[in-house]
Amino acid sequence: MIPKLAVLQKIVDAGLVAVVRAENADQARKIADACIKGGVAAIEITFTVPGAVDVIKELANTYKSGEIIIGAGTVLDPETARAAILAGAQYVVSPSLNVETVKLCNRYQVPIMAGAMTIKEIVEAMEAGSDIIKIFPGESMGPTFVKAVKGPLPQAPMMPTGGVSLDNVAEWIKAGCVAVGVGGNLTAGAKKGDYESITAIAQQFIAKIREARGQK
Repeated sequence: MIPKLAVLQKIVDAGLVAVVRAENADQARKIADACIKGGVAAIEITFTVPGAVDVIKELANTYKSGEIIIGAGTVLDPETARAAILAGAQYVVSPSLNVETVKLCNRYQVPIMAGAMTIKEIVEAMEAGSDIIKIFPGESMGPTFVKAVKGPLPQAPMMPTGGVSLDNVAEWIKAGCVAVGVGGNLTAGAKKGDYESITAIAQQFIAKIREARGQK
């Protein structure tokens, strides 16, 4: 098992999490392969995916060497979080704050990203022990929200999901986000079997993130 700090560092270094709503394990695996080629550090299998636990388990067994970090998304309660962790999930993402879920993840030293969309919720998530704050829904908030939050809360580690595109990813990073979560704007090609497009778009996202950070 990869240590918690190493998982978080890998996600932050690459700056991109692919949010996957695949139709089955085979499609999820092909998306993962395409993401690896594009430089994506982590993929998030949401619990809206049919048989999500089995998909996570298969991916965790396939990518044992840490080629890509496998996470569980849309986790609403500690029962689901524990099932995901037992299946091999290396981090957990929730659309909102559930304190018991955060406690469980911290108990087993698995990174947790709890969702928030107000200053109050962000502070509560940090106090509860969330490692990264998922700004959700991102399209409703925008990069200016993150920049505003960084005024009173410069220590808040934020990652938006929803509304992140190639056109605005640099704005999110420059506003102070430690990473971004991208779903359909990255993985849409899977529906047509066009996995090469996922690799190409991932490479563009990574390049724009590095440029926004001032990295070569």
